[in-house]
Amino acid sequence: MTRLRLLCSACLFAFSVAGAAHAQILIGQTAGITGPVASSVNETIAGAQLVIDAANAQGGVNGELIEVVRLDDGFDVTRAGENARVLIEDKKVVSLFLTRGTPHAQAIIPWLDKHGVALIAPSTGAMVLHKPVQKHVFNVRSSYQRESEKAVQHLTTVGMERIAVVHVTDSFGADALEGAMTGFKKSGKQPAALVPADRAKPDYAAIVPKIVAANAQAVIWIGSGSAVVDGIKALRAAGSAAQVVTLSNNASSGFIKQLGSQSAGVIVTQVFPYERAYGNGMIREALALAKAKGQAELSPALLEGYAAGKVLVEALRRAGPKPTRAKVLATLDNLRGYDMGGGMEVSYSPQDHSGIDFADLSIISDGRFKR
Repeated sequence: MTRLRLLCSACLFAFSVAGAAHAQILIGQTAGITGPVASSVNETIAGAQLVIDAANAQGGVNGELIEVVRLDDGFDVTRAGENARVLIEDKKVVSLFLTRGTPHAQAIIPWLDKHGVALIAPSTGAMVLHKPVQKHVFNVRSSYQRESEKAVQHLTTVGMERIAVVHVTDSFGADALEGAMTGFKKSGKQPAALVPADRAKPDYAAIVPKIVAANAQAVIWIGSGSAVVDGIKALRAAGSAAQVVTLSNNASSGFIKQLGSQSAGVIVTQVFPYERAYGNGMIREALALAKAKGQAELSPALLEGYAAGKVLVEALRRAGPKPTRAKVLATLDNLRGYDMGGGMEVSYSPQDHSGIDFADLSIISDGRFKR
């Protein structure tokens, strides 16, 4: 994780020096650079910056350098909405990029719609950003519903009968819970317990006893960052050995580090190929760029950022010189079969902005994600 932070810092520093003097294409990002999801957010930023730095090192896109103007929202919904306004109205960015959080994206959409600005690769799998189609939102990852349904499918397949679900009480939690319930319906089972958790201040003294009372063999924990970390630690402190599954929003090296000795055996759903599948073209390319900056390994979060950066740069390239908001939007709506490498294709149309449909599972072992 220390190396990853150094990579992120080095990317941002190197880019700020070059970008301040020569940047011609402004892209905006608001995300929780500090706060409860900071570790994974900064890993996605580092991954995206690998692509952006590589493009700028080759003279930019159509001869124009890219600068990402980043504002920290601390994972606060209100700040995310205001940051979006500042980036769009004051900074005049061509597009927004790699925001974080479901309610945060919902707070941003009115500004996108008002000014005709595309949001590329929001770091959320919320179905509300997929169906009905949001005109200005272009996803570069599968939905949370697909992930949570797959989690239930896996647990029931391996013989788990009593599965509890902890879900944060916001739009993200409701969305992922719907996918889990679809999984239960398909398996002909019911959850052993449905336990809500406040987004800002989860009450573990109330949450954990409900899981224990249900004698849960497994828990699907739908939440973000430190809230899930603290929940798992509280569950183990109560003596429960239940298998824990959480979603890809927690697929970062920082999440593993925060869990410490409690990380072993935790399952995390994934929305991109295995980061150590070195036969995959996208993985090879990302790893080569990371190694050039002193990073020996990839993480799922870094890979999500990398994929997001690939789509951003390709959209700008196809939009042509001096890209405008309207040009970028039209280009994305007509992006077909863009291969990021290894057969991972992204396609959009005015009727479908989902981009990718891929879900898998990993387990934490020896401080790493393994599949």
